[in-house]
Amino acid sequence: MKKIDTIIFDLGGVLVDWNPENLYKNVFKGDTDKMNWFLTNVCTPEWNIEQDAGRTIEEGENIKIAEYPEYADLIKLFYKDWEYMFAGPIKENVELFKQFKASNNYKVYALTNWSAEKWTKALELFPFFKEFDGVVVSGQEKCRKPFPQIYNIILNRYNITSENAVFIDDNLENIKAAQSLKLNAIHYSKSVNLSSELKKLKISI
Repeated sequence: MKKIDTIIFDLGGVLVDWNPENLYKNVFKGDTDKMNWFLTNVCTPEWNIEQDAGRTIEEGENIKIAEYPEYADLIKLFYKDWEYMFAGPIKENVELFKQFKASNNYKVYALTNWSAEKWTKALELFPFFKEFDGVVVSGQEKCRKPFPQIYNIILNRYNITSENAVFIDDNLENIKAAQSLKLNAIHYSKSVNLSSELKKLKISI
C-alpha cells in the first residue's frame, strides 16, 4: 500500500447527521407508520438524489406533486424546511477532520451528493465546510455518486492519486464505486470507530 496523503470525506452521514425523519416526525406528530409511508413512496431517496444530481428543486417538486397532488404542501416542505433534517455535526468525526486539517500532513477534501440550490445554506449551517482544501458538490457538477464521473472530477481537479487517498462514505454503493477506481475506502456507520479504521490504514495525525 502506498502512503496515504489525502482524505476525502462524504458529508451527510459522515460529518453531519442528516435524516428527513428529523423533520417529518414532527409533521406527522409521531405517527411513524404514516411518516415511513410518505418517505418510502412520496419524497423518496430516489427522488431526492435527482436534485442532488442537478435537477432543480422546482422541477422535482412539480414531478412529485403531479403524482401526489394531495401531498403538495408536504412535498414542498421537504426543501422549504430542509435545514430541520439535520441533527447537527457528528462531533467525533468533525474533530478528526479538524485534526487532519491542522496537521498539514494531509490534503483534506469533500465529495458530496448535495443539491446545488442548498449548498449556500449548507455553508451557513456548517461553516467548517469552508475549511476543506476543496469540495466537489454533485448538484453543481450535475453528476453524482456512485457514478465514476464525479470521482474522476475530484481526482483530476485536485491532482489526487487514487492509491494515495482514502474515501469515507456511509453508502456502500459509493464505497464500491470508489474502490473500483483504486481508492482506499472506509464504509462508515454509527457503529464504526472512524479513528480506528483510519489507523488500520496507517493514517495517523
